[in-house]
Amino acid sequence: MKVLITGIAGFIGFHLAQAMKDSGWTVTGIDNYNNFLYSSDIKYKRAEILKNLSINVIAADIRDNNHLLHVFNETDFDLVIHLAAHTGVRHSLDHASAYIQTNIVGTQNVIDACKSYNINKVIYASTSCTMAGNDLPWKEDQPTYDQLNPYGYTKKTNESQFKSSGLSTIGLRFFTVYGPWGRPDMALWQFTKSILNDTPIDLYNAGDMVRDFTYVSDVVEGILVISKRIINNDVNEIYNIGYGEQVPLTDFVHEIEYNLSKKAIVNLVDKHPADTQSTWADNTKIKSLGWIPSTSVKDGIKQFVNWFKEYE
Repeated sequence: MKVLITGIAGFIGFHLAQAMKDSGWTVTGIDNYNNFLYSSDIKYKRAEILKNLSINVIAADIRDNNHLLHVFNETDFDLVIHLAAHTGVRHSLDHASAYIQTNIVGTQNVIDACKSYNINKVIYASTSCTMAGNDLPWKEDQPTYDQLNPYGYTKKTNESQFKSSGLSTIGLRFFTVYGPWGRPDMALWQFTKSILNDTPIDLYNAGDMVRDFTYVSDVVEGILVISKRIINNDVNEIYNIGYGEQVPLTDFVHEIEYNLSKKAIVNLVDKHPADTQSTWADNTKIKSLGWIPSTSVKDGIKQFVNWFKEYE
């Protein structure tokens, strides 16, 4: 079986590519190595590791139809996993056009390429942000009408794009994914680096934030489970992938401090308009397929900090 992963040099794509190869898939991936939120150096490092594992990594941009069609013309894929996107809720408020071009226009290019080459099976990344404003825990069948930022509404648009595409698709609403080889712009990386360097960290909403943190290996296992479902069925579905536990941001910071044996210098700042105060995944639907998350925040942060010290 042959799979194409867009955004393969990204955080989740990097881990997923290795797991799919280990599961017997022939893996090809594309990435444009952009430096939109952080240096592209880590993407090149991830890609080099994948290439050394004989995974085919191609430089291509989903916004460029010629790039996409060339890739699709080379291989008859059984499945496309679409992860390429501009991410980051806060940054999106001031850069809406970039998010629209990549997340909406680029996604439509992926859909059109799949239809042109008769590829009917697509898994794509959505986000918990689409469910902002609903009662917790968030369920897949709740209304999605209150996104707080362009990242959220572009991913909601993706769900509409795929639902109306005529393809067999499954969207995955990820909840705050973290772990080794993660994104340098995200809280865990920023907090760890700042604590080690004795520089202050900002806790939005005066630290009164709650998140459902989900370790990357659990996310990858969820995608593998979903891959089996879509290959064997014609579906049009949405699934949450979150650990299923609420963790206060202050507890998250304390766990980093414990693993670094060092206290953070903390600035308590106002709530950011792009942020929701709390997230929490109802995982009932994906658990019915046999997926069970296994990595607690305590264990996940320990593994990240150990990796970070070696990486830095």
